[in-house]
Amino acid sequence: SAVLAVDERNFRPEFINRIDDIIVFHSLSREHVREIARNQIKYLHDRLASRGLTLEISEDALDQIARVGFDPVYGARPLRRAIQSEIENPLARKILDGLFTPGETIEVIWDDGEFEFIQASVELTESAA
Repeated sequence: SAVLAVDERNFRPEFINRIDDIIVFHSLSREHVREIARNQIKYLHDRLASRGLTLEISEDALDQIARVGFDPVYGARPLRRAIQSEIENPLARKILDGLFTPGETIEVIWDDGEFEFIQASVELTESAA
């Protein structure tokens, strides 16, 4: 392959013989980054669930966090930091200020150029009534 030919010109045979396999990575698509963002948000969802809070994120908010957390050079590496600075930290401040309490559902939406955190309306089930 072309990759192996380049390697053979640049590296000694002793080094090349130690390589078992070559894996070629392709750039992430927007959908890949979106799925990575969804998985990272799930970790936040699980942490909040352990505190009695439910987290929902709108599709627009998910798209925006995927855009903010993607870098053409670094791929999805900045995504974790973007989720922390854009969603986790502001949400933590709101929880500490008492705006959300256990048992509530928090919906993250992207509206008018910023993330907003709203208390989602939850319908009572018969067992809760």
